[in-house]
Amino acid sequence: MQHIPYGRQDITQADVDAVLTVLQSDFLTQGPKVPAFEHAVASYCGTKHALAVNSATSALHIACLALDLGPGDWLWTSPITFVATANCALYCGAKVDFVDIDFRTYNLCPQALERKLEQAEREGKLPKVVVPIHLCGQPCDMKAIHSLAVRYGFKIIEDASHAIGGRYKGKPIGNCEYSDITVFSFHPVKIITTAEGGMALTNSAELASKMSLFRSHGITRDPAQMTHKTDGPWYYQQIELGYNYRMTELQGALGVSQMERLDAYVTRRHQLARRYDELLAKLPVTTPWQHPDSYSGLHLYPIRLQLDKITKGHRQVFESLREQGIGVNLHYIPVHSQPFYQRMGFKSADFPQAQAYYREAISLPMFATLTDVQQDAVIRILAEVLE
Repeated sequence: MQHIPYGRQDITQADVDAVLTVLQSDFLTQGPKVPAFEHAVASYCGTKHALAVNSATSALHIACLALDLGPGDWLWTSPITFVATANCALYCGAKVDFVDIDFRTYNLCPQALERKLEQAEREGKLPKVVVPIHLCGQPCDMKAIHSLAVRYGFKIIEDASHAIGGRYKGKPIGNCEYSDITVFSFHPVKIITTAEGGMALTNSAELASKMSLFRSHGITRDPAQMTHKTDGPWYYQQIELGYNYRMTELQGALGVSQMERLDAYVTRRHQLARRYDELLAKLPVTTPWQHPDSYSGLHLYPIRLQLDKITKGHRQVFESLREQGIGVNLHYIPVHSQPFYQRMGFKSADFPQAQAYYREAISLPMFATLTDVQQDAVIRILAEVLE
């Protein structure tokens, strides 16, 4: 029986050769390849600054630190995300709250955000940072969220871990037109990979400088940032408490190579999504709705089961698909329903749209090297299971 995973990296001989060249070079950690990767991503997105790190979680953390998030502050995000999006606030000693999702896009709902902001203003609990997640690669309504940021004074970090290669209102996701910082992920199942890795992008030289410090122990070799004249060419100063979040040269080389195929990957994902849309049209499932302002990176293709039209339950369908070699997944378990967050006082019923999504969602296989034959097998087996 074949196994079709929900996601899979595509490593070509060009990628292998790029990494091998680094292995045979003088630099394995801090050399020319990481800056080359940063330049490639910044150029692609039309952003002034890009800082590569060892994971998107690290990118979220240094983004929060650069925005001075700390004790007494609030970060708001969507409950439908991986836990790292919320955890980054707790790393900084801040508090977390959530905003329910839009029932069509599954992204943070701007109307729900506005209602929550109005109440928070009355209570004196406005957020310092809001983190919209571009779930599955589809961008949030960033213009609406940005207008609320202007009105209520919060900063914006776009969690675009799923979304490199996508576009919003015709412009590349990551250009930071409507945000302070954008974060990408290069985990193996993402659109392009550096094995592990992430990146933070910004148009602010000040934020870029802060994030550069935080990713490397808070250390600088820039005389302009030092407290006194340098002692010599060997000299550095630690001026902040930072972390070892650097990306390796091996990862940077892989990223540069993968970037050359980014558009081709996203184009193929759109072809697959159109086939899914057509082939699933007569089945009792809801296919992903795409906002006309968006061109999704299509990291994921989640369907929602129309449970009132089938005899099996959500878990039965999920397990039946896996038993037959279809490596489906569920993105995500609502963060506020995790035991760690429930101990903070959150209840599962707090965000009803997120809970409704969780009860029905299944992510079908979606990756650039998925063949039409494999996709046909996914559809056939899903149809049999739903019968």
